[in-house]
Amino acid sequence: MKTEEKDQIITLMKREVVPAIGCTEPIAVALAVAKSKEILGGMPKQIEVALSANMLKNAMGVGIPGTGMVGLPIAIALGAIAGKSEYRLEVLKDVDSETVEAAKEYIRQQRIRIVQKKDTEEKLYIEVTSHNGDDRATVIISGEHTHFRYIAKNGEVLADDSGTAASDAISGDIPLTMPLVYDFATTTPVGELHFILEAAELNKKAAEVSLRGDYGHKLGKMIFLQPHEQFFGNGIYSKILAYTSAACDARMAGLKVPVMSNSGSGNQGIAATLPVWVYAKERLKSEEDLIRALTLSHLTVIYIKQSFGRLSPLCGCVAATTGSACGLTYLLGGNYDQIVFAIKNMIANITGMICDGAKPSCSLKVATGVSTAVLSAMLAMENETVSSVEGIIDEDIEKCIRNMANIGLKGMAATDNLVLDIMTQK
Repeated sequence: MKTEEKDQIITLMKREVVPAIGCTEPIAVALAVAKSKEILGGMPKQIEVALSANMLKNAMGVGIPGTGMVGLPIAIALGAIAGKSEYRLEVLKDVDSETVEAAKEYIRQQRIRIVQKKDTEEKLYIEVTSHNGDDRATVIISGEHTHFRYIAKNGEVLADDSGTAASDAISGDIPLTMPLVYDFATTTPVGELHFILEAAELNKKAAEVSLRGDYGHKLGKMIFLQPHEQFFGNGIYSKILAYTSAACDARMAGLKVPVMSNSGSGNQGIAATLPVWVYAKERLKSEEDLIRALTLSHLTVIYIKQSFGRLSPLCGCVAATTGSACGLTYLLGGNYDQIVFAIKNMIANITGMICDGAKPSCSLKVATGVSTAVLSAMLAMENETVSSVEGIIDEDIEKCIRNMANIGLKGMAATDNLVLDIMTQK
């Protein structure tokens, strides 16, 4: 691999695999609010927030860290009261009990207005206008959770790249392919990939905290303890399910603990990391094996997300657990062809899982995806794969991934609208 290609991929990974506290959609809204307050130069008396349908869907029912509350109003109020834009996706890390009470009072005073931005086709779009007397500040985040596309105060434009075509695609100087992903993960000097171990450290800590408490639906803890019949046994499989779903339980319930995200999603980062980490730990794999498997997993997720963007009608765990299936296959001793087999097995199985917003029950979907990843890797190691005469699978792996993306972007567009209608009419 050329040095230039390698450096570009490392830059891409370091941009897409970053720490986050809380679900990234309401946190991105809080980030925009915090920025608008900073531009305004004082506490807003009124805040107006306009969101794209996908942002609204993903921010409605998820826990906000450190609050015991769910949804957008508390995230917006905290962004105004305690948020710091310099923290990016950790914008609310300074929140404490005092600021939570102040945020609740801000909400009671009806200072927040939230609407759907219906005149945009962008999936990731946040527009915040903060008012204080005659002063007004407007901030727009779009395309990426931390990308400030437009900033203005009292009619004076301070930043504007609206002329650039808006997209929530995973951008980069280098278009990825599966052979390139595999080559990078398996040949790059391991010392240059050491940064990926932070993902394992953060996400395992989130899982361990969750297993000691009662968060969300407690799926991970239930699997780990198995108080009734031993359906899962006490082996690697049950630990993979328990750790991965536990971290998701905690995150969706609003536990104030950082996780390592992937492509703008903490759950994707969790699902790409913990199955690989658990297997490597249980099988006493070397640090180099773990680093390469984690790199393969995370970069595969980024590659897949390049095809259909950060937000989609498809649940993000479809892409994330496909990455972990690759990492598991690698740790099992699989070669490139067997890793491709694992991807095809995943696409044939869980393509079509809908995203109905971020919420505690995401842990159930993550567990389903992780279970499928284990099965897919096991089949791949037996050189078994869903063939090109079956369903949406193509002989060419790049076409397989495009088929999955097209189902999500085109085939499920009406499903996405229906899901939002159902959620907003309850």
